[in-house]
Amino acid sequence: MYQKSILPNGIRVISENIPFVKSVTLGVWIGSGSREELDYNHGISHFIEHLMFKGTQTRSAKDIAETVDAVGGQLNAFTSKEHTCYYMKVIDSHLELAVDILSDMIVRSKFSHDDITREREVILEELYMYEDTPDEQIHDLYIENIWSNHQLGRNIIGTTQSVETIDKTAILEYYRQFYTPDNLVIAAAGNVNHEQLLEFASKYFGDLHGAKHQSHLPAPTFNVKTSSYEKATEQVHICMGVAAVAQESPEIYPFHILNNLLGGGISSRLFQSIREERGLAYSVYSYLTNYSDGGLFTIYAGTRPSNTEQVIALIVESLSDLKRNGIKPDELSRVKEQLKGNLVLGLESSSSRMSRMGKMEISLGKYVTLDEVVSKIDNTSIRDINTIIHTYLNPHSISLTTLGPLGKISAVPKF
Repeated sequence: MYQKSILPNGIRVISENIPFVKSVTLGVWIGSGSREELDYNHGISHFIEHLMFKGTQTRSAKDIAETVDAVGGQLNAFTSKEHTCYYMKVIDSHLELAVDILSDMIVRSKFSHDDITREREVILEELYMYEDTPDEQIHDLYIENIWSNHQLGRNIIGTTQSVETIDKTAILEYYRQFYTPDNLVIAAAGNVNHEQLLEFASKYFGDLHGAKHQSHLPAPTFNVKTSSYEKATEQVHICMGVAAVAQESPEIYPFHILNNLLGGGISSRLFQSIREERGLAYSVYSYLTNYSDGGLFTIYAGTRPSNTEQVIALIVESLSDLKRNGIKPDELSRVKEQLKGNLVLGLESSSSRMSRMGKMEISLGKYVTLDEVVSKIDNTSIRDINTIIHTYLNPHSISLTTLGPLGKISAVPKF
């Protein structure tokens, strides 16, 4: 059962009661991420997320860790391009403690100079570690090429230069601009009573005040670009893709079906063609990324340098076949069931339900029920998917990025 209320200071409080579990996952969502950043403070959203765990006016970092461990809880956070989330999972009898700890972190973090200095070094190590994981780095390079000169095209962590220059003044300025009641959602899922959650939220978050800094962010423009990055790795990592739709577009459902058909599982066309039939890659998949005003459809593969051109050609061949022949009725039926199964199985924990609910509220300002989503999937026709294929899978609109010991590559083959 989903419920929503708004506190007097503007904080939205949402909950979903799951009476057959003994856990509650509580999340506090902030409607800002790396997209809100400027050149001088690139990475500051992620930096602040780290600092929230370093201690408050009433608890040290050790106190927070020991308090969470004492009740068998789980405390974590993440930063994305359009929002930040802090969350804690506990057994249901410790809901108030979870609200207390998260509010203490978010409302009363001390942001000391010593903590900022130490955590800066941790984040720099995170950046260096990232350089050693090319199968992750390739995705940021690809997005940077496609959305160059736009905030969505930059990675979330920041750069060595920007992280080194972020100071307490910049942190407090950004915090005051975006950690405000009208930009904050408290979401809880599990064995939770909504009225009790409201009571705790009012008690611990009721004194938070301020208004969000209103920014006017331009929509991203997709750049068709072929780029290669030389790196001493054993594999060449490949990302290629096209522009997709924003998260509120009705075309998102046929796009999800298309994604699953091409690279969403072990029965997908790309997995079968590249891995199972030819053994040219261990990892090959596709994914859909959707933001408030744009999106990307991306295909990834990792292969030996000698196989790179063949793998790219096979990906293009799969896209060409879709353009020529479309999708078959039996494929559509199978992929729909796969998509619905993945959705339902992915919501069997209080954590995943809280995440879905909180992200919808902070991004869309509304809750879309599981039944609504399933209905949209069921009602998607072959014609809807063919429209997506012919509109977006344009041979002149594909961007390609490679990372590895390859040298310069040619443009994407046309079809």
